[in-house]
Amino acid sequence: MNRILKTTMFLIIVFTTGCYYESEEKLYPVNPADCDLTEVTFSGTIKPILQATCFTCHSNSNYLNSGGGIKLQNYADIKIMAGNGKLMGAVKHENGFIPMPQGGGKLTACEISQLQKWIDNGTLNN
Repeated sequence: MNRILKTTMFLIIVFTTGCYYESEEKLYPVNPADCDLTEVTFSGTIKPILQATCFTCHSNSNYLNSGGGIKLQNYADIKIMAGNGKLMGAVKHENGFIPMPQGGGKLTACEISQLQKWIDNGTLNN
């Protein structure tokens, strides 16, 4: 009985201290050199990021029910949110903003940099 108890205790210690959860960004940080900021366009870079992470709640069909009344499907709507600082405040998880995507992990550092680069370049519809 003593041997079974020791084995059980050992396994409990190994499994509870050997495993942990970290975000993908912390486990596999993006090397800034791997993040292409030279060709950041609305259609090729920004819209795919938002489609993958935001449209579930902020599409034209869902924004009233699950998106808090904020649409991010059309260029004009996205430009407004980028221009007033709410887009970057939310995706950077800054104080005073609801962190987005809600209930999900933070966007990667590269995605955030690409969004910021697009804004810095004048939020062009390209």
